[in-house]
Amino acid sequence: MRHTTILSVLSLVSFAAAGGKGHGKGKGKGKGKGKGPDCDLPPVESDTLREAVTIEDLMGHCAAFQSFADEADVYNRHTSSEGHNATVEYIYSFVDEMSDYWDVELQPFNVTIMIYGDASFSVKDTDYNVTVMDYSPSGNFTGVDLGLVDSLGCEAADYPDLTGKVALISRGSCTFSSKSVLAGEAGAVGAVVYNNEEGMVSGTLGGLSDGHIPIVGMSMADGLAIAEMISGNSSVSVDFMTDTLVQNAFTNNVIATSKVGDPDNQLFLGAHSDSVIAGPGINDNGSGSSSLLAIAKALYGFSTTNQIRLGWWSAEEHGLLGSEYYVATASNETLAAIRLYLNFDMVASPNYVLGVYDGSGRVFNETGPAGSAEAQYLFEDFFAAEGFNSTASEFTGRSDYGPFLDVGVPCGGLFTGAEEVKTEEEEIMFGGTAGVALDENYHQIGDDYGNLNSEAFEINGKAIAHAVATYGAGWEGFPERDLSTAEKFRKFRKRTHSLHTHGPKKRDESRKGISMSCGGHGGEFEI
Repeated sequence: MRHTTILSVLSLVSFAAAGGKGHGKGKGKGKGKGKGPDCDLPPVESDTLREAVTIEDLMGHCAAFQSFADEADVYNRHTSSEGHNATVEYIYSFVDEMSDYWDVELQPFNVTIMIYGDASFSVKDTDYNVTVMDYSPSGNFTGVDLGLVDSLGCEAADYPDLTGKVALISRGSCTFSSKSVLAGEAGAVGAVVYNNEEGMVSGTLGGLSDGHIPIVGMSMADGLAIAEMISGNSSVSVDFMTDTLVQNAFTNNVIATSKVGDPDNQLFLGAHSDSVIAGPGINDNGSGSSSLLAIAKALYGFSTTNQIRLGWWSAEEHGLLGSEYYVATASNETLAAIRLYLNFDMVASPNYVLGVYDGSGRVFNETGPAGSAEAQYLFEDFFAAEGFNSTASEFTGRSDYGPFLDVGVPCGGLFTGAEEVKTEEEEIMFGGTAGVALDENYHQIGDDYGNLNSEAFEINGKAIAHAVATYGAGWEGFPERDLSTAEKFRKFRKRTHSLHTHGPKKRDESRKGISMSCGGHGGEFEI
């Protein structure tokens, strides 16, 4: 296959540029091949590790991810697709080239996923942009009436008689699954959920259910305009279509663990490797996957006091399924060894902000397990020292750190923004353009290699390297793990599985020159 050739060329160029040894040519699965790292490796330091993480490496991996989508039968890197399988092979093989430093393994699991989805919606011959929700049933209805749900549609009493109609519902307060089921119980044949903030809304029903009816997402502006059409009890006729295909599939997480450092005091970094169906997903989340690959290469040749583990999660876009599977199948001892989990999901958005997960709860009033605040402050202090502003991102657990929060693991991470619209304050802080989404191509076909902001990408790559060097060297001043608090943190996510959605914006002036927050990436299926 051509992607194997691309892999070989990129690997050779990458390691030649770095002077890497490239030990370990086999295809084993994390059995500890090679002679092992030298005992006299120099200790990792922030300056040297940051220097080793280059924009050329970061962009080069994303170019490879783009090529896998380009060459696939379907233009994406969606879970278990040709493009995603090539991505997983690339990640595994790249890290396995350093098998005297990293133990790398594939973690296989089965998933039920929507592998195809399309939707259309029109009113009075005007077509509106809609996105089909994951696990939505198929349906095709022409010339049916639209029924307005005045409240948020989270209780049966919220729904009028919708027999034979398509329901129009605002996002908010309860899951998309609940809205789909309740609308169906009121007689609706389909549902349109419009956003409660600017931009499109996309989501998942969390799985298959006989109670679900076809459901799509729509922007707030379009939803409010259509609601106005029917506010005077006038009849509005619509055409509504969803076409979906759900199948069982096989996929893999990739896990790499350093052979140096204390395994009982582990730093864990994670990023998801899959894209949505709509496109190649190079910012979401080729950027995070690439960042971990750059760290894997940069660490090669340095010793750390604490063990480093890297996880590339599959099926995140279907509800954090890969990270959920890892946490669910890990032993108590394995989870107890994780001192901190750091998540990187979208770190190169074109109209970016430099977002840091609000683990302290300073802005969004959701405090993470002990250590989450320290991770936040580490990133904020780094950005400030380098002359950059930063902003707090909502700490909801709606990306792959969520399953780790569920078991009381301290978490942190970075996020440069998705469909949230940049404010004037954020334009002053970060440049870019106010009034425009942080990533106009979020979950769209245009999330390709050209969608990356190389400035944000490099800044975040250096920030990640600083965190790895700091916590790889020691946990001084970092709280001990409290293993008794796992149940407390299940409040973070009222879900069974999740997909990206974004929380409301809230301002923070408590750390002057550092913050003005934007909504966090990640998702429930959702409110």
